[in-house]
Amino acid sequence: MTTHCSLRSEPRAQRVVLLACGSFNPITNMHLRLFELARDHLERTGLYKVIEGIMSPTNDKYGKKGLVPSKDRIAMAQLAVATSDWVRVDSWESEQDSWLSSVVVARHMKRQVQNKYGSVMDSETDGPSRKRRKTQHNDEDTGSSTAVASDVQLKLLCGADWMEGFAIPNLWTDEQIKEAVSDFGLVIISRAGSNPEKFIYESDVLSKYKNNIHVVTEWIQNEISSTKIRRSLRRKESIRYLVPDPVINYINEHQLYQPETETS
Repeated sequence: MTTHCSLRSEPRAQRVVLLACGSFNPITNMHLRLFELARDHLERTGLYKVIEGIMSPTNDKYGKKGLVPSKDRIAMAQLAVATSDWVRVDSWESEQDSWLSSVVVARHMKRQVQNKYGSVMDSETDGPSRKRRKTQHNDEDTGSSTAVASDVQLKLLCGADWMEGFAIPNLWTDEQIKEAVSDFGLVIISRAGSNPEKFIYESDVLSKYKNNIHVVTEWIQNEISSTKIRRSLRRKESIRYLVPDPVINYINEHQLYQPETETS
């Protein structure tokens, strides 16, 4: 009697691109750490393969007090990621005529990465596989859905304080929050004093899609923030080892965050 054994291949890991939207005013080592922490967490599950990280500095029309021009924030971010082989800076958001919500930016980036990574590469043939999954995205202006062939998933990467912005009146609509967590997914890096699990529990929308939210604990506590960096700069205090050296050189060369121009 012959016994037939069925050999099952391991499922292909879901390819993921991480998108971080923010002021990056200025970029710090903690911003860079967010990407490394998120990639480690996702790939440790065995379900994901992180193929790219994108930083998207916010538009100048965001209107935040003390926000230096986007050309400077982009230049500093590019200097910071110059040694990274997988994180890049995208200037599209900053080049628009007005401020855009993170969901609108995510829609654009989703189309961008699907066009870039649309085909699954077959490791045995080194050719693009013909089997590609159809995904839906919404047009930025019309909100209409269009089918795009890709197996790449885009996830929003942020600190726990960013997610708490969902509760700020008029900043996010319920529809945008739902889209952020259901269509994209969140990777939240928890910081000291934050409680993202509690925040998720208290939100009906976030609770509904909690399986699409990854909460990552940073066990090596790092309380670097752009706000604290700007405060130190106003006070003429050293920020070395908190911010990449090329960024410090850029700040000094262009005389950014000076006491006479910084009020917060």
